[in-house]
Parts: sequence; C-alpha cells; structure tokens
Amino acid sequence: MNLSDLQILKKEVLEKANNATTLESINEIQISYLSKKGEIPKIMTKIKNVEDQDRAVFGQTINSFKKELIKIVNFKLELLSKNEKVQTFDVTQPGQWNKIGSSHPITMITNEICSIFQKIGFTVADGPNIETIWNNFDALNTPEDHPSRDKQDTFYLENGNLLRCHTSPVQIRYMKSNKPPIRIISPGRCYRRDTPDSTHSANFHQIEGLFVDQNVTLADLKGTISYFAKELLGKSVKTRFRPHFFPFTEPSFEVDFMHPTAGWIEVLGAGLVHPNVFKNIDYDPDEVSGFAFGMGIERIAMILYNIKDIRDLYENDQRFLRQF
Repeated sequence: MNLSDLQILKKEVLEKANNATTLESINEIQISYLSKKGEIPKIMTKIKNVEDQDRAVFGQTINSFKKELIKIVNFKLELLSKNEKVQTFDVTQPGQWNKIGSSHPITMITNEICSIFQKIGFTVADGPNIETIWNNFDALNTPEDHPSRDKQDTFYLENGNLLRCHTSPVQIRYMKSNKPPIRIISPGRCYRRDTPDSTHSANFHQIEGLFVDQNVTLADLKGTISYFAKELLGKSVKTRFRPHFFPFTEPSFEVDFMHPTAGWIEVLGAGLVHPNVFKNIDYDPDEVSGFAFGMGIERIAMILYNIKDIRDLYENDQRFLRQF
C-alpha cells in the first residue's frame, strides 16, 4: 500500500465511523481496523516496504489515522450505548415500586403518648442512658437494701455508674435545674438484668410523667390518668387504682385499665411524690407537692396491637412490622 492508497482509506474509514448509527456497526469498525489483527496494525508492519521519500509521511498518516479513529470509536460507543439503553426500555412493563417505610410500633406508641400529654401542658424531657447511683436510686428515696440495687438486677459499670433502671432519673435531673411549676413527660430506654422471655427484656422502653406545683393532690393524679386512658383507649374505658409500694411515691398505686376485650389490665405505676424526694433536690415539701407515674411502652404496644411476645418487637421481621 502506497501513501495515496492510505490517505483514501483513512478518509473512507473515518467517514464511515462518523456515520455509524448502531453499536453493531461501530464495533465492527473497531474490530476490523483497531484490533490486533485489524487493518491498521497490518499496515503499520509494512511501513518498511514504503519508498524512502514517502516513509516519514506514511508513518505520520497511519498514526493520525489510528488516533482519530480511536477517538471517534470511543465517542460513538459511549453515545450509542446510552441511546440503546433508552431504546431497549419497555414502557409496557409494570414499574418496580419500593415499599414505603413506616414507624416502628415502639416509636408510634411513644409519639402518641407524648402527644396526649402535650395537649394538657406537659413538655418532653430527656436524659442520659448512663446514670449515677445517686440519680437512679439515692435521690429517689430507694434504700440501700432495696432488691433493685442488687447486681443481679442492675447493670453497673466499672466507673461506678450504671445503666438506668427507669426513666425516673430524668425527673431528678429536671427538678435540680428547674423550679416549680413542673409538668414533664420523659420517654426513653431502660435496662435491667431480666432473662428475655415473652414478657421481659433486658432493654425496654418507659415513659414517666411528673407534675409538681402548689397543692397538687391525688385528685389531680386520678384526673390526669383518667384523661390519658380515655384518649388512648376510648371514652368508655375505666381506670382502677390499687394500693402498692414505690420508694419514691407515697401513697403509691398500680393503675389498671379496663380493656374492651381483655378486661382489667395493669398499665402503669403512680403516686404522689415522696417528701424525701423533694428534700433530696432542695424542694420544700411543705411548699410544693406533686405526682409521678410511669409505664412500659412495650406493654402498651402489646395491649393495643394484641402482641403475644415482646421479642417480636425487637427482631425486625419485616412481615411483622408491616402490619403497623
């Protein structure tokens, strides 16, 4: 092949590549001219046979031919690949829709309970999961020989702190930095050394409430709990207070709700704040009074959604969670 023939071939092939409209045709050009056994490598091996006066120009021409063709082929491959993807999309096929996510039952119940109490002036307060012994036990009038302080019931840390057993320490923290009137609701995680079964877990959730002001009475507590029960379960629900003992309240009660299908169900513990608790955070029990209550979120969820095993709430089984 002489220089004239090469220039003619170059013009024809570059024009053909520029006019290629399918991946098949541009791939054919790439294989025919740029592959190891293609025409351009073959021509380059024959440069030594070109006449001396044309050899330099011949070499320059074949090199520019190769570079220009590679540039056109790469551009066409990218362009035609995009077009082919669009062209092969079948608009008659049904769409692939991702399922819409939803809140976890624990989150749903927490938000609903907070909303109920916020309507009557309660604000949401938060506190750390790692607590001091004083906030978790001492300030709450829990004696040193109380069973809940035992190592088989509470997660103690090496630095002397612990994982909180309840959300009541939030009340202590809030009262230490705020003066009455106080009306708070405190949701959060709690930790106890329980053996997991259908109704127990070492990690669970509680919501506690605290109302402190002048002349707060048991009537205020009963009215607040009754309001909550009706908002949560309906206007026809009844409440029942049974005497109980908690170190941080006096008098203390366990409160049952009359469920429409399950009958009386224990839902929460409550009582008037013990005077010793007020003294521990420098409130004068002769000047202020208050009530506190606490409930397990998992227990509420199990009642509302008829869940038989508390462990279902933690296993993240999508078949279970999609029900809510």
